[in-house]
Amino acid sequence: MEKTKSRGLDIIFESDQDDDYQFTAEQTAEGGEKGGGGKGRLLEFMAIATVPLVLVLGNSMLVPILPQLETELGITKFQSSLVITLFSITAGLIIPISGYLSDRFTRKSVIIPSLIIYGAAGVLAAFGAIWKSYTILIIARAIQGIGAAGTAPIAMALVGDLYKGGTESKALGLTEASNGLGKVLSPIIGSLLALLVWYMPFFAFPIFCLLALLAMMFLIHEPKTKKKPTELKPYLHKIGTILKKKGRWLITSFFAGSLALFILFGVLFYLSNILEEPPYHIDGVKKGFVLAIPLLGMVITSYTTGALIKKNGTLMRWLINIGLLVMTLSLASTIFAFQNLYLFIGLLTLSAIGTGLLLPCLNTMITGSVEKSERGMITSIYNSLRFIGVAFGPPIFGWLMDKSDRLIFITVSSLAGLTLILVFYLVKPQGKIS
Repeated sequence: MEKTKSRGLDIIFESDQDDDYQFTAEQTAEGGEKGGGGKGRLLEFMAIATVPLVLVLGNSMLVPILPQLETELGITKFQSSLVITLFSITAGLIIPISGYLSDRFTRKSVIIPSLIIYGAAGVLAAFGAIWKSYTILIIARAIQGIGAAGTAPIAMALVGDLYKGGTESKALGLTEASNGLGKVLSPIIGSLLALLVWYMPFFAFPIFCLLALLAMMFLIHEPKTKKKPTELKPYLHKIGTILKKKGRWLITSFFAGSLALFILFGVLFYLSNILEEPPYHIDGVKKGFVLAIPLLGMVITSYTTGALIKKNGTLMRWLINIGLLVMTLSLASTIFAFQNLYLFIGLLTLSAIGTGLLLPCLNTMITGSVEKSERGMITSIYNSLRFIGVAFGPPIFGWLMDKSDRLIFITVSSLAGLTLILVFYLVKPQGKIS
């Protein structure tokens, strides 16, 4: 195995021959890739995919009903945005703790209790909506955020434990696609459930959590490790060393992922509000389908990207920069497209496709940048910042909406352009990523 440095990105590159050797060695030592391919592999992929799917339903399924929530509870647009924001901020703060616990013990020992907390708090949130108690609803959403912290972020580390090489990048692409699929389906599901009664989407969480819980318990067999649990102080020292050595490209990558989700959820919040107003007058299930269009573009792109990159650092660098360039140009172009709904949605879909090029590459780079024993914390820091991006999207977009629609897209296209410049100079994967 050959260890190589590039100016912006410092990771391990391997020749094809070494890659085959390392793949076999890690399988033997850590139990990775057990069971070969076929049906068993497919069931594992599906089980892991349920975790990010459940996570994203916790936010996206509520987006279509936020305007009605404002009416029913007599709250402001900013207060309704906190239903998304508080959930995401709480999750973002707790994720590093969940990451440490998953490194110290096992991934499943964190994911399973987290799914239980997530589902139970969903029931409390539903009753808060029925009782029209904003206080109970907000508290329940914060508790849900605690549960959410131990779901998809830890599942990403679990993928790194289970699979190697091209299989890992494919599985990571699938988790990102599952995340995106949840975003596509959730506004439609939320709108359909709201036809029964407006608060019905809250009751869907426990059902989805139960399905994910059963899949994780019975379909995933986590590789055993003989390593002793890591104590907190030396563990934090290792994380500090990693960030000191690779922080330039890691932190830039963290920021890029966070910005992508900030824009995505901000746009969803923006669309959910303006589609019901003149001149569009689109609501109900029809609005759910419109919200799903950009997300469908992201899902298809995410899955395709994850299947194609196969740890190829050079290809990832191209796709990351192309993705950010597409986001920058399409978001900037929306400034001139407000009066044409078809063109407006088309440009937002193009931006989402850029996000679909970006995220699977970042996931693969970040997951492969560290050893298994520190992987949970590094992926958790990354996911924590992604959650913070989600958290700030709706309230900042809501605040900017009161000033100017054009100001929204001038701001986010400028941020995407700045991120493109940083990534171009600081994130430079080459060869094959370990």
